[in-house]
Amino acid sequence: MNTLLSSPAFLSDDFLLQTETARRLYHEYARPMPIIDYHCHLPPDQIAADKRFENITQLWLYGDHYKWRAMRTHGIDERYCTGNASDWEKFEKWAETVPYTVRNPLYHWSHLELKNPFGLTDILSPSTARSVYDSCNEQLPSLSTRALLQHFDVRVVCTTDDPTDSLEHHRAIARDGFKVKILPTFRPDKAMAVDDPAAFRAYVQKVGEVTNREIRTLTDYMDALKSRHDYFAEMGCRLSDHGLETVYAEPYVESEIKTIFDNLLLNWSDGLKVLSPTDILKFKSFMLVQFAEWDHEKGWTQQFHLGALRNNNVRRLRDLGPDTGWDSIGDFPQAVALSRFLGGLDDRNQLAKTILYNLNPADNEVIATMIGNFNDGSVRGKVQFGSGWWFLDQKDGMEKQINALSNMGLLSAFVGMLTDSRSFVSYSRHEYFRRILCNIFGNDIENGELPNDVDWIGQIVQDICYRNAERYFGF
Repeated sequence: MNTLLSSPAFLSDDFLLQTETARRLYHEYARPMPIIDYHCHLPPDQIAADKRFENITQLWLYGDHYKWRAMRTHGIDERYCTGNASDWEKFEKWAETVPYTVRNPLYHWSHLELKNPFGLTDILSPSTARSVYDSCNEQLPSLSTRALLQHFDVRVVCTTDDPTDSLEHHRAIARDGFKVKILPTFRPDKAMAVDDPAAFRAYVQKVGEVTNREIRTLTDYMDALKSRHDYFAEMGCRLSDHGLETVYAEPYVESEIKTIFDNLLLNWSDGLKVLSPTDILKFKSFMLVQFAEWDHEKGWTQQFHLGALRNNNVRRLRDLGPDTGWDSIGDFPQAVALSRFLGGLDDRNQLAKTILYNLNPADNEVIATMIGNFNDGSVRGKVQFGSGWWFLDQKDGMEKQINALSNMGLLSAFVGMLTDSRSFVSYSRHEYFRRILCNIFGNDIENGELPNDVDWIGQIVQDICYRNAERYFGF
């Protein structure tokens, strides 16, 4: 028999589904479920304006550092990534790169995104670039940002927003009566970033301007930030988020924090260039505790994205700025600080619902066991091991996260996938996750490792895909 003729077709309806049971779980149970995107970086101004994109490059390649990294590795000049090349030229260079991304998740993601929403099944390459470009562009007038969200049956989107953001676009969307909930997320990383004292001072001044307060003391600063936390709650916010190398849990007393703040704000001189590493840790630890207590008070969920080593290429950071593709996985110790931070809050009965996202796969089991220390029965899955993110939101990374959580916790209580993306077509990642999840369950059933009760496992699949998140966040 010619094995090539019997091989499954690439990107068929049964893509990634290796067994009949997996196919049934996906098509009957997972695929029909709506989407809750509880963490992403979609720009709310584009949703408020119901933006329409002029061409597929603007929708697909602008701001996508995943694609830029692949293009650079393939030898594509920067002008075709972040530079001044035309949109067609950028797309053409991406099409040139795609055939060489085989076995990189970009190969799967890109073709899934062409198939849905554009209905294209051509393999993207130099020979198909023009036809794909033209076909996508012909459809774009009917695929505005809001139309795309509705196409993918998205019910809730949680954007990522700085405490000083006006949230005017969220207000406008709510006023329009758009049926997809677009809610803010409180992301206060800059509010505690004392590594750069000058930038921190500027941020404190901005907080004062936004809240119409004069900030001269630590108490002034915390009261102003608390007022922003309250404002986010009024605007429907249900989550906070923190992007950290590791959770900060350095012991401190509040008088030390006041002195550090005073030195930063009031006693600055040219001779004081940086704080000591210990003072930085103490200040950040204090701030994290304050944010965590506010989250608990409001019944929010706090999210911690841990383990990224950012801005490694200083030259490119200087030329292009952050979030342009120069970050990697870090190898920071996680367990002790996590235990101290979560344990301290739990001891005072002020631990909010918590999601821990891990970027270093070597720490998967650390996170999977850490969450069990603080699941106290008060909320189902109160402390969560978040889905594979960034470098790990691919097939191998998702499988490893699912297996670690299954082995050491309850996969059935998992709140499932999110996009963590700036692109309105990244909802194909939910499809990707759901296919992988169903394939794992399907294989277990057909191997005799789980009972052949497809209806029961199908209900668990639906919980993970949608219902757990709906209940957990209270949307």
